[in-house]
Amino acid sequence: MVTKNLSPVVDHASEVYCDDAPSVLRFRRERPLTRPTVTPPTGWYLRGKVVTDTLIAILLTIPAIPMILVSALIVRLTSSGPAFYKQTRLGLGGKPFTIWKLRSMVVDSEKNGAVWCVKGDPRITLFGWFLRKSHLDELPQLLNVLRGEMALIGPRPERPEFIPQLESVLPAYRSRLEVKPGVSGLAQVQLPPDTDLDSVRRKLACDLYYVRHLSFWLDVKLMIATAFYAATLPFRFTAWVLRLPFGTKIEWAMRDVVSTEPILSRGMRQSA
Repeated sequence: MVTKNLSPVVDHASEVYCDDAPSVLRFRRERPLTRPTVTPPTGWYLRGKVVTDTLIAILLTIPAIPMILVSALIVRLTSSGPAFYKQTRLGLGGKPFTIWKLRSMVVDSEKNGAVWCVKGDPRITLFGWFLRKSHLDELPQLLNVLRGEMALIGPRPERPEFIPQLESVLPAYRSRLEVKPGVSGLAQVQLPPDTDLDSVRRKLACDLYYVRHLSFWLDVKLMIATAFYAATLPFRFTAWVLRLPFGTKIEWAMRDVVSTEPILSRGMRQSA
């Protein structure tokens, strides 16, 4: 069962993104005696990744600034409310930080509680659809990369309100916090927004696959895959060109920490 009043941490321009976790999950499984964990490989790249991310983020920020400013102006002209919105997310080791994005939804979009997005969601503004399709709404996160709170590639940063509930259903969920969250990542470039717990399970398999196999070349491939994704190329083509795992191959590879059994959500409902 999904309860609806979670009171997310947002500012005046509060909104929920489609691929955020569902609100207050009370659908629980029995907790295992030992919680499965995944840790990144040690080596030079893990230690030097912050330097690489910072240098690339500086190069990307230069052309991104005018795009952010123009997009922010259009947001203000086409809908009421501020151009940006912020939320609290969890970073490496569970440390909270503030994430910034261009606002793509109407103000007070969560006034009745946090909900998943649906097809044709009326809360998304007309220009917001373009921002999401082009991923321009993500550009302000380069600031988080420059501040050392995020990486260019990694699991999507999660809201702290959701982790205890998601962890009760998916015991390995906290292992996503073993690395910095990313602007893009293996899950983001190949899976659609979350619609139920089973979609969260599939994304978790991708996130933990990345944590376990983190490397310089995997990051390079995922940066290229992100560019292909922004160009609306199908991920099957991208995966074939870049030799990236996808779909059931990832689920099978991570079956020791994430069940391959679909999570049935009978008795659950979306909050209104």
